[in-house]
Amino acid sequence: GQAVCWGDQYFGGNCLGVNFSGVTDIFSTEEAFVALKRDLGQAVCWGNPARGGDCSGVDFGSVTDVFNTEASFVALKKGLGQAVCWGDQDLGGNCSSVDFSGVTDIYSSSGAFVALKKGLGQGVCWGGLNYGGNCSDVDFHGVTDIFSTSAAFLALKDLGQSVCWGYLDAGGDCSGVNISGATNVFSNDDAFVALKGSGQAVCWG
Repeated sequence: GQAVCWGDQYFGGNCLGVNFSGVTDIFSTEEAFVALKRDLGQAVCWGNPARGGDCSGVDFGSVTDVFNTEASFVALKKGLGQAVCWGDQDLGGNCSSVDFSGVTDIYSSSGAFVALKKGLGQGVCWGGLNYGGNCSDVDFHGVTDIFSTSAAFLALKDLGQSVCWGYLDAGGDCSGVNISGATNVFSNDDAFVALKGSGQAVCWG
């Protein structure tokens, strides 16, 4: 039930005084950590308070998983159809208006989240608009998987279809890209590459 930290003191490199007893997982933003005690319904955070290092007001009861952008966290309570967010309010740390009922998976860019409701063919996004935080025009029916760069998302669908959104120069526009037959997708900060079973690949961003 112990841990040691090092590095920049303000960004999580100092965890003296943190109680690690019962910790099951640790997650991070660029400047903070959260240690989840899943079995106890508790967690402890440290690092930059403005970027996820302060979770003193967060209820971690029934949390099943935690996801992050570069500056915020979301803790999903899948069984309850609920979630809690904290960190930078403009980069995903505010999800008070998001309906998490039916959410099956959560994905993130550097500054936004997308919660996929696969069984319902729906999705909801929040966070920075320039990071993919607005997907109100996206049709999530048939989506099987989602990938991201630092500021854009790609949703792969069955029947070889796909849809992209977010910052255009970071891969947010794939309208002219033939992704049909893609078996895997890879990304860096600003571009995607989709590998096809035929031994071909397409890139954009």
